[in-house]
Amino acid sequence: MSFDGSLTNQLLIAMPGMADPNFSTTVTLICEHNDDGALGIVINRPLNLTLAGLFEQLDVADPDPKAAASPVFMGGPVGPERGFVLHDPGVAFENSVEVSNDIHLTLSRDVIDAMATGDGPQKSLVALGYAGWEPGQLENEMLANSWLNVPASPNIVFDMPFNDRWMAAARTLGIDISQISPDAGHA
Repeated sequence: MSFDGSLTNQLLIAMPGMADPNFSTTVTLICEHNDDGALGIVINRPLNLTLAGLFEQLDVADPDPKAAASPVFMGGPVGPERGFVLHDPGVAFENSVEVSNDIHLTLSRDVIDAMATGDGPQKSLVALGYAGWEPGQLENEMLANSWLNVPASPNIVFDMPFNDRWMAAARTLGIDISQISPDAGHA
């Protein structure tokens, strides 16, 4: 399949029939999509871990209490030992990628250190692991009706309660996703 266009800065909304338990009822922000494949971060699956636990694992002393209380998310099934931080563009970090004007992705530890001291981004989402697709794989999943996609909204990514993100992302299309049949098909 030839590469028709990028889904970067799109939210992928898992269709109700999504069989893969890693992605059932998820919303995934596509951070990079090109001829080499795609990388995304699931934004609505918190782990049983807060940043306090992550700070402890990284030997961060006396972390900012507000940051320490933030949940850590399961960003996807690939590389669960790797950390990813989605954040607003207010502060520059070493290894950041601009997903959009409103959302950046940082893979370097300096963002975690800044968050620990209270000097991090205003808005952020910390995830362990990522969702990855080989070239053409995501396009094929889109054609198989596994996903809906909508332009990413910083409000959904950063501000909305994580339990509401799947339904809210679908509502941006005017859809009540809970009313869609889990059986995918083509008209």
